Amino acid sequence: MADSAPSPKAILRGHKAQVHSATFIRGNTRLVTGDAEGYVVIWDLTIMRPRAVWRAHESAILGVQGWGNDKIISHGRDHKLIVWKLGPDDEDNLSKTLPVEDVPEPRPQPWVLHLLEVNTMNFCSFAVSSSSPGHMDDSSEILIAVPNTIASEAIDIYSLPTQTRIHTIRPGDKNGMAMCLSLFHLQDAVTLIAAFENGYASVHRLDPDGEWITTYRSQAHSQPILSLDVDPEHSFFLSSSADSLIAKHPIPTSRQETIHIPQSNARVVEIIDEEPDQPPSLLSAGLRQASSQGGHAAPRVLKEWSDPLKVVNTKHSGQQSLKMRSDGRIFATAGWDSKVRVYSAKTMKELAVLKWHQVGCYAVAFSDLTASSDLANPASSTISDASHLEPQQKPIYSETSTTALTPRGAGALIKSTTSVKDRRIAQAKTTHWVAAGAKDGKVSLWDIY
Repeated sequence: MADSAPSPKAILRGHKAQVHSATFIRGNTRLVTGDAEGYVVIWDLTIMRPRAVWRAHESAILGVQGWGNDKIISHGRDHKLIVWKLGPDDEDNLSKTLPVEDVPEPRPQPWVLHLLEVNTMNFCSFAVSSSSPGHMDDSSEILIAVPNTIASEAIDIYSLPTQTRIHTIRPGDKNGMAMCLSLFHLQDAVTLIAAFENGYASVHRLDPDGEWITTYRSQAHSQPILSLDVDPEHSFFLSSSADSLIAKHPIPTSRQETIHIPQSNARVVEIIDEEPDQPPSLLSAGLRQASSQGGHAAPRVLKEWSDPLKVVNTKHSGQQSLKMRSDGRIFATAGWDSKVRVYSAKTMKELAVLKWHQVGCYAVAFSDLTASSDLANPASSTISDASHLEPQQKPIYSETSTTALTPRGAGALIKSTTSVKDRRIAQAKTTHWVAAGAKDGKVSLWDIY
């Protein structure tokens, strides 16, 4: 890695304030970013230029996400969650002037479809899911999870487009504020994952009787949890915190007091190289105490409803915006130390460190590999260590050139096209983008593997 340090393929400059959120939409042809002053920018990745810029909120953006091809959901610290109508044709009616440039008149806004008054005192972004099992791309009804308006440790679930609150989940009044959420369907049941200020993470499942059952609750972190993400197959979820730990948790569908697992097959929590100047997590302290009492460190059968699958000390505190790629093989974090780190989801080993920004990174996003499956076949080999990294390619874009080059993976499709526009669209859809937003207001785009 030292001999071939990765470099970004493009730098998107335009935000005046730190970038807090990023997401890919429309088959990876657009990147949506939100900053600390409430501005949202939609970048056209075929030309690396803004297509729509407006101030969505009066305060910092907590999260943005696409809903189908013509809707954008934004969540701001002004206590508002807004669904905007913004299809490809609507972009022509909006400003393309970036937030760093002053304009004499306010920029026009897209049409507001829905507006929810929500609690944003605890910096927790929303979670969204379709109302029924399946993808939410074409869903006419979705579910939105946000912290409760009065009790910041409780979670409300709203239904759109009716804008009615249909559930309130109360995981406990000793967890502190809710810090991050995830909402999805597992075995035809709505499932909510919540992480809290005291380092706890819990899984809640809606049973057929309409009651919420807690199927998992564990404190793997000693500091507030900053982010979490769920495996695409919904078999586990990952959490990162203000401490240096990354934890892999199960997603049980029922609470079982004992799990009968043979000793040879027992799951073992792994604590690696804990820093001496940092207090140990509650989980590692308990494991060490149990080992000392037994005379030697022996595998023990873990309880599925209270023990994580694995906990790794990365020795890097303050990793947030943890995101898994759509194939479930790798995940990335944005670090307060300005670095984006890429890990193997299977082994949880560090694969790459993406270093360009000089200040802290706050947001990470992966392009959706399934969205480009019809155009090109992504690499099928499992990435498990740094030896799988491919040689760096030349930048596809610079400040002085916008020449479209053929990226890895585009295959015969790009070769067969004759239009420059077609080549750029195919390139944007098939590139394995990693986007990182930082305190400097810049967004770096990477394509490593």
